[in-house]
Amino acid sequence: MSSWAWLLGAVLAGAGSYLAGWRTWRDSRARQERDLNAERYLAWRGRAERPIQGGPTRAERRRLVVAALLGLVALFCLVGFFTYA
Repeated sequence: MSSWAWLLGAVLAGAGSYLAGWRTWRDSRARQERDLNAERYLAWRGRAERPIQGGPTRAERRRLVVAALLGLVALFCLVGFFTYA
């Protein structure tokens, strides 16, 4: 019975990691693309004011770290499943 609990934990943690990480990554890339397009437009108009800022924000980094930790929990649970199976 405990091996099924390990498997359930691995599936839930993996799904949570995927959902949090993918959504955050997608939103970060979309924001960077919008910023780059706006910067190109302003440069074309001759009104470029600021350099292109890259990278995820602090909140996005935090969500990516949480997703990575959930991925590690899923891996730990998967090892536990195969150990106790």
